[in-house]
Amino acid sequence: LECGGTCYLHIVTDAYSHKVVGHKVSPSLRASESLEALRQAIAHAVALRGTDSLDGLVHHSDRGVQYCCDAYIGELLRHGISVSMTEDYNPTDNAVAERVNGIIKQEAVNRRRAFADIATAGEAISRYIDFYNTRRPHMSIGNNTPETAHAGSGEQKRLWKRKKTVGHGGNDNGR
Repeated sequence: LECGGTCYLHIVTDAYSHKVVGHKVSPSLRASESLEALRQAIAHAVALRGTDSLDGLVHHSDRGVQYCCDAYIGELLRHGISVSMTEDYNPTDNAVAERVNGIIKQEAVNRRRAFADIATAGEAISRYIDFYNTRRPHMSIGNNTPETAHAGSGEQKRLWKRKKTVGHGGNDNGR
């Protein structure tokens, strides 16, 4: 920020489509700020499903204090969302989130001078996220945009593999 302060971006991303479904720019990493992004994501999911029950969804995060606090966990559990956290502080355990954060930082933040204030930063980031979701194709989702992948309307190649288990005697049992 031009005033010398720092701002933080709280993001909730759909891991399948890479769509940013909730975000908040704030001057702190307080859990209340992360909760705003989470509530946007929950409202988005409720609207898509047509029900407040979001059973079957999994929220995966690092072990940041804002994601471990009672209020954040409680909000997830109230909606039937399972909680998953990284085992340690290895960025590869949360690769989709790290990649999305890196793209936004590189394409929306680092290419410009400092933002004048939090409000200006928030407006610029919101515009970029709209671009990111609706017009920026991603190789990892078959060169679709996150919005297209999220809607299930574009052809999407399966770019991941099932985890195989090994049975007794070292034979692959195909699972």
